Amino acid sequence: MEKKDIKKVVLAYSGGLDTSVLIPWLKEHYNNCEVIAVSGNVGQGTELDGLEEKALKTGASKLYIEDLTDEFVDDYIIPTMQAGATYEQYLLGTSFARPIIAKRIVEIAKKENADAICHGCTGKGNDQVRFELAIKAFAPDMHVIAPWRFWELNSREKEIEYAEAHNIPLRINKETNYSKDKNLWHLSHEGLDLEDPANEAPINKEGFLEMGVSPEQAPDTPTQITLHFEKGVPTALDGQTMSATKIIEALNKVGGANGIGILDIVENRLVGMKSRGVYETPGGTILYKAHEKLEEITLDKETSHYKAQVALKFGELVYNGQWYTPLRKALSAFVTTTQETVTGDVTLKLYKGNILPVSVTSPYSLYSAGMATFDEDDCYDQNDSAGFINLFGLPLKVRAMKAEEFEDFPGVE
Repeated sequence: MEKKDIKKVVLAYSGGLDTSVLIPWLKEHYNNCEVIAVSGNVGQGTELDGLEEKALKTGASKLYIEDLTDEFVDDYIIPTMQAGATYEQYLLGTSFARPIIAKRIVEIAKKENADAICHGCTGKGNDQVRFELAIKAFAPDMHVIAPWRFWELNSREKEIEYAEAHNIPLRINKETNYSKDKNLWHLSHEGLDLEDPANEAPINKEGFLEMGVSPEQAPDTPTQITLHFEKGVPTALDGQTMSATKIIEALNKVGGANGIGILDIVENRLVGMKSRGVYETPGGTILYKAHEKLEEITLDKETSHYKAQVALKFGELVYNGQWYTPLRKALSAFVTTTQETVTGDVTLKLYKGNILPVSVTSPYSLYSAGMATFDEDDCYDQNDSAGFINLFGLPLKVRAMKAEEFEDFPGVE
């Protein structure tokens, strides 16, 4: 599409550095086009404060703030948590937020008869893929403007200078210019001194962590909590029934206060490079641990082991922005089936960044104390094990017998 044909652009707008400068930049470079800003509320809290005034003041014709939080939790977070999916330990906080935001942006772009959708993702990052795969899934012919691939503001320092020259208010400066992404599930930190893995992450520095404290700064006494699940979905915390969204909010507070869920990793980005990030995921880390603990007693061995393989692929799909693919949908169907018996209570102790299991119970527990006991029992005949070992070891026995016939039998030590 030619520049001259672009009259109306829908902008994925967070109010952060990249998208703040994009409104006037688009109007300057696309013939004073109309810019409609869209923000998806996925639980980023106070980051939405004053966003409408800021967007309009910097040139947007309107701002949509779409409340997606419950849908985000119920349809994206919980299915991923049930899968046990991670990407290189990362709990996918930014990854599964992008598809739902992009889907809503497409809906608004269609409603507004927009000529293009614009995002502020860099050409080095994963988010450009996540946004654009979702756009392709719902608006395959929509023109996408990705300025970071070609514009002159090719560093965050230049963006700050542009913002200052255009009187665009920012919440950061050149000294606090970490690249951050926040939602209900997590907060990510990238850039500045974190770009060198030799530098210790400043988790004890005042103001760096926003969702909690470091383990060193956590209380000297543990906090005990109990989570209840119904078919793999968290439904109650400490005996109080509440939505999954409210449970995550509560776990963020108690987890953050106890130094839970701080991850410092160098991950392999989809585009090929390694990148360091520090992630805060207090509530999510607790939820994953509790769910995993409940599955220990409610899933049989074969299902549990195969599900671990599915979790690896599921995590890659989410990280790579492939949420709206047939494979992700099919894997979710498998995971949902495995959750039919994942009902029960898990009690955990939170202490200085650690999550310690206390107890786990379920009406569908497959654990049998009678079977597992070292004491005398009347439900397991230990003599049966001899026949089992004979059959299980039969291939080894046959191979060893052959090796006795041939001194140079291949592969025999």
